Amino acid sequence: MFSIKRKTTDLTDNDNDNLPTFQKINSLPRNCRLHTSADFTALIGTEYQLNGNWIQVFAKPNHLRYSRLGLIVSKKIERLAVKRNWIKRLLRETFRNNRYCEKSFWVRMDWVIRLRRPVTKKESLQLTTEIRLLMAQLQQCHD
Repeated sequence: MFSIKRKTTDLTDNDNDNLPTFQKINSLPRNCRLHTSADFTALIGTEYQLNGNWIQVFAKPNHLRYSRLGLIVSKKIERLAVKRNWIKRLLRETFRNNRYCEKSFWVRMDWVIRLRRPVTKKESLQLTTEIRLLMAQLQQCHD
């Protein structure tokens, strides 16, 4: 998740410049996430939603240059924090990997994904497929 980038330096630079710098790679930028409860309630109140076996997806067009994502994984559905965090990571990775794809359907939209039932590790591939399918269907409704 973290990579070390070393600066290329000349022989005349100080020793402090040769220290490695840490940068986060493969992360979803902060501006691509929904943070406030007002953002979540605005999306959940829309008529654009689809239900799948594992998730419920809400969508609304935004007037930004990028898509934003909000996740709801409640303690009522998945009791263990470790599993909730794993599911959130899986949902974020699916969103992040497909948002700049040439065939990406979910450009310039706000998305909220809510987990409907617990997911096992064996079902994780089916969950990611369901996310892509539901998001593509909702995007086509807006176009």
